[in-house]
Order: sequence, then structure tokens, then C-alpha cells
Amino acid sequence: MRLLLLGCTGFVGRELVPLLLAEGHQLSLVSRRLPRGFEAERADGRLEWLQLDPSRPQSWQVPELKEALDQADGVVNLAGEPIAEKRWTPPHRQLLESSRLDTTQLLVEAIKASSTPPSVLVSASAIGFYGSSTSAQFQESNAPGDDFLASLCARWEAAAAAVPSSTRQLTVRIGIVLAPDGGALGKMLPVFRAGFGGPIGDGRQWMSWIHRRDLCALILQALTDGSWSGVVNGVAPQPVTMAAFSKELGRSLGRPSLLPVPAAVLQVLLGDGAKVVLEGQQVASERLQDLGFSFRYPDLPSALVAATS
Repeated sequence: MRLLLLGCTGFVGRELVPLLLAEGHQLSLVSRRLPRGFEAERADGRLEWLQLDPSRPQSWQVPELKEALDQADGVVNLAGEPIAEKRWTPPHRQLLESSRLDTTQLLVEAIKASSTPPSVLVSASAIGFYGSSTSAQFQESNAPGDDFLASLCARWEAAAAAVPSSTRQLTVRIGIVLAPDGGALGKMLPVFRAGFGGPIGDGRQWMSWIHRRDLCALILQALTDGSWSGVVNGVAPQPVTMAAFSKELGRSLGRPSLLPVPAAVLQVLLGDGAKVVLEGQQVASERLQDLGFSFRYPDLPSALVAATS
């Protein structure tokens, strides 16, 4: 397939792009970043790097991007500013929204205007769609929550779902992605390896996680399997509490995991953004099993061994 990729030069894209190349797909990669890596693939035409900001209308007037979309069989849109890395000041909230909503709306408008629209759009969302709870269990059929992140996810999903009916559309509500070089685990590993790890907050909040390799395999299957559409939760079958996660991470590293991180520390660092870490949600997928997706890492011990060894 010829694929147009948005937001795929970050944490997930580091594994997704090599996987798609290994499967023989031809890629056009849109990123605000300067081109880096993939020299051989860029030289032989298997990967085209377009340094553009897809949240800006003028980017979609650039001939190279218009041509890449017209030629694409499929599109993957993972674009969005990281949720839990900075305080949610008013300007940062606006950036969280614009990086998702503006990019997706402009993409969908461009698809509608294309004379040869792609056959499939795989678009990211997040399990923050459901809000947070220590007791409720959420699946794809549940309604959205009522906080800022839930509202953002609902609007993000609605923007993607506005594609023409000729384009099959799948939204992946992504959980906590596990890999050693970024995300939540990337931040926790140095602390745990030093012997100072422990649960964050009271430890009762749920962590609905997925290994990055499984998430990339899920996206690949969504692109190539015509039976996939609508919404799926990108989470492994066995969510755990923060306390259980910390204990298992300490065990996999052979290090103690007894020193909790007080909630107040995160609230000072992240403000309202601390809610993402301190107030989780227990999410499962009723659809992935029906669609025949097979997890390589269905349980936390195997996922952590793979991510830390």
C-alpha cells in the first residue's frame, strides 16, 4: 500500500514506521521535524519525508502533500501533542486541542476534496474518552466521560468519522503504551532501576496498557483488513492497578518498588494534567477479540520482560 502518515515520528512511530516498511508499504511521512534516519529508504523512494505542520491550513496547499494524499491507499493519523508532559495552562490546552482537532479536520477536508480518496483512515484517540473511575469498567460501547480530556477525545473522534463513506474509518482509543524509550514506562525505568520506584499516588488507579509492538501490529491489521471499522480500544486484555504495575515492574527489574510518589508532587509538576496519571480507567476491548486480533503480549509480566530486557 501507499500510505500517508501523520504524527508518526514520535514514540509510537519509532516502531510503526520500520514495521510498515518491512511489510513492503511505501510511505509519505508528514512531520514538523527535520528529516532524520531512513536514509536508504528515502534514497530509493520507499519513504518520502514532508517537513510540514499538518495542523496549519497552508500545509495542505503544498503540492507534494496534495499529491501524496491523492496517491495514498491509506492514511494513519496519530498527530497530537503529548497529554501528560506539561502543565495544562490555557495556552497548552489550546495546543492539545489544535494539534488534534485542526489536523484531523484539515485531513478530512482534504480527503473529501481528493479525486482519488484513500480507501482507509486509521485515526488515534485515547482511553481518556471514558473519563476516569476506580470502579467502573469501560468498553467500546460506553459513552464518553465529562472532563476536558473526554470532551477532547469525543471531538477528535467526530472529526475523523466525518470522512466520506467511500473511506473506511477506524479509530483506536489508545491506552498507556509500554516501551522502554518513552511514554510512562520510559519515565519510570530510571527511577525503578535506581531502587527508588513505587506506585504513583494511592496506587488504586487503573492502568489500561498495551505494548507498543502490539499497538503497531493492531494499526497494521486495521490498514489491511477490510472488516475493521468504527472504534476499537487499543488496550491489552488485562488492565492492572498502579500498585500492581509498580510491583510487577520492580519484580521484572529485580529492584524494590516500595517508595510511592505523592500525588502532590505530580500536581505541582503537571497541574490539571496530573489527572491523567492519578485518575486512571479500567478499559477492555469487546471488539478486538471479535475481529480476531491476537496479542503478542496479553499479560503484564510478558510485556514488561519484553520492554525491559
